[in-house]
Amino acid sequence: MSLPARVSAALAALAFVLTLAGWWSGSPGIDLPWAPSLGLRLSFELDGLGVLYSLLATGIGFAVVLYSGAYVPLHLEHQQRPHRDEVRFFGLLLLFMVSMVGLATARDLILLFVFWDLTAIASYFLIGYDRQEAEARTAALMALVVTGVTAVLLLIGTLVLYAEYGTFSIPELVASVEPGGTVTLAATLMALAGLAKCAQVPFHFWLPRAMAAPSPVSAYLHAAAMVAAGVFLLGRIYPFLETSELLLDGLVVVGFASMFVGGIVALTRDRLKQLLAYSTVSQYGYVVVLYGLGDTVGVVGASFYVIAHALAKSALFLTAGAVAEATGERRLSELGGLRRAMPALALGSGLAAAGLAALPLTIGFFKDELFFQAGVERSPGIAVLTILGAALTFAYIGRFWIGVFLGPTRAPAHRVSALLTGPVVALGGLVLVGGLLPEPFVALANAAAEASLGAAASVDVFYHLDARAENLMALSAYAIGAAALAAPRVWRAAAETCARLGERLGPERVYVATIRSLNETSDRIHGIEVRDLRTRIAAILVPGGLLVLLGLLATPTAGAYTVGSLDRGDTALVLVLATAALAAIATTLPRQHLTLLLVAASVGFSLAVVYAFLGGPDVALVAVLVETTLTLLFIGVFALMPRASLRRLAALRTPPTRRWRDPLVGAAAALAAFLVVWGALSRPSVGESVAEEHVRLTPDAHAKDVVTAILTDFRGLDTLGEITVVAIAFFGIATLLRRGRLS
Repeated sequence: MSLPARVSAALAALAFVLTLAGWWSGSPGIDLPWAPSLGLRLSFELDGLGVLYSLLATGIGFAVVLYSGAYVPLHLEHQQRPHRDEVRFFGLLLLFMVSMVGLATARDLILLFVFWDLTAIASYFLIGYDRQEAEARTAALMALVVTGVTAVLLLIGTLVLYAEYGTFSIPELVASVEPGGTVTLAATLMALAGLAKCAQVPFHFWLPRAMAAPSPVSAYLHAAAMVAAGVFLLGRIYPFLETSELLLDGLVVVGFASMFVGGIVALTRDRLKQLLAYSTVSQYGYVVVLYGLGDTVGVVGASFYVIAHALAKSALFLTAGAVAEATGERRLSELGGLRRAMPALALGSGLAAAGLAALPLTIGFFKDELFFQAGVERSPGIAVLTILGAALTFAYIGRFWIGVFLGPTRAPAHRVSALLTGPVVALGGLVLVGGLLPEPFVALANAAAEASLGAAASVDVFYHLDARAENLMALSAYAIGAAALAAPRVWRAAAETCARLGERLGPERVYVATIRSLNETSDRIHGIEVRDLRTRIAAILVPGGLLVLLGLLATPTAGAYTVGSLDRGDTALVLVLATAALAAIATTLPRQHLTLLLVAASVGFSLAVVYAFLGGPDVALVAVLVETTLTLLFIGVFALMPRASLRRLAALRTPPTRRWRDPLVGAAAALAAFLVVWGALSRPSVGESVAEEHVRLTPDAHAKDVVTAILTDFRGLDTLGEITVVAIAFFGIATLLRRGRLS
């Protein structure tokens, strides 16, 4: 393993140990002020839900890092990329891990939103890690757009709750919310963000595309972390969701739709990672259904299902990567018989597949038992759907493992590093341990459910050798799934027809058409906007004026505009303001550059007089100096420019279409600015002004007046930043000029 891999593995292991230690010791968490004026705090707590997802992020993250230590160098070698790109890969992986732990433990909705977006950003770079490939770039953008745009819904829901209850604190909101339209609206918006993140119908199309990422990324993000973040959000906001039966029923509908859409399409996929991706869509449909069914069994079952799925599916994604590395093949139809060449991988992935198929002696058996129990408690119809969903899982997971490891050998396999098989065996072993000793996993699921329900949750799982409903449902699922595996000709044509129909009419087509339309619209607007300077200015002024007009139409304006009185002492000020206004209008008339410059300078000098009348001689002096400097600078520029160019520019005439357009745009923008200023001056703020604070702090800045203090102290860092930007631009332009890059 390289140094970046070793460091990353050590950090992931440390994070896992610290998470366990924090849970066992009952750590009180962290609660520090962040933005007190906005009621924001840096609040983190390792409650049951936070512990569950933090352990998944760090524990499976540790296994993925070990696997990546062998996989990434080979991957870079195949692509003829420098090995220093390893640093970037492991850095992004750790960034995602930190973001996931922060998301899981955040107790403030704004803080949760920040980490939610951090996971989206980190996943964008991880999915697009092979940035030289168009498929990877497209997949990364699709994942970012779908999860990023829907993240806005999470923010809107957060603000809706804040407007109603005046806090972003999750514990305070949980204690305060009551059933009603406001909470239902906020919960719906948040739930949509979660469903998009966990790739549920109709947002599921981004996940199969994301399989363009390297196999360790798929194993981590799309089995145990990023996609799990979506159902984590459902668990975190469950107290809001359960206030509406309609909302819970909606989750049941979406979950079952995802189960069957993902499961049916998985049966038709030939690429290993595509099959596993659609199976992930289906599997997280189980979790969404369990949250929708609710009650203690449903919520505990959802948390337990996440654990079982993360262990098993991560192992299967890593298996796909190891198989591709050993054989060079990524299609199920080109593989088979690898149990002979790769017995350890066959064993580890076999245990993982058995767990997903819910076979006895694996942790997956209990996930389906809780699923069946929740379905039976709801209704017979729901119970039948749970059996069909479990049968689908048995069929597509069996198809995956049997197609890779059983049958005749189609592609020879060479020996691979133990780091490519060890994590798979370890994860498969945990699937077996969970089936033999489920108590620790159930305790973790109960703790997570307690955080979601706000009450104690105690669900136990055992093997029952009797004819109870759950056992009969499991046997039925095995039988239907085995029959589907044995007779693919019966269902293949129908499944492929459904898959093709989804490709032609599904949401991915809508996404692609929308992105294409937005790009075309943007190109057209850009083509218009950059035509000339006037059009660029109009592109700013016209929308600004329209927004002001819409604001006026939507806002009551009674009493918003008042007319004051003028006395004799204001006459001089009015005359100077009128002079400035007339000078501004006069700048539109001259054709000669020097005349235009002098008229424009008169506007600045007139405003300097206004500042003097208003009691700001220092500001007036600054304005005079700036205006004088700029005027001299322009005169120097004009003196250096060829006279023929100046004469040619002065001779240009305004096209007829602009003779009415430009004055109209200017008048509309002026009217909008006038209305805004008039309204602001008619109703001055009754609160304390920041100016008073500036005046009070001026002596502390060792300044004799407020303007000096603002420029040199309060805005000193800002001014330094501006100077730095100008300096960088100057050196860049100078370099380009020296190299002859500018013409």
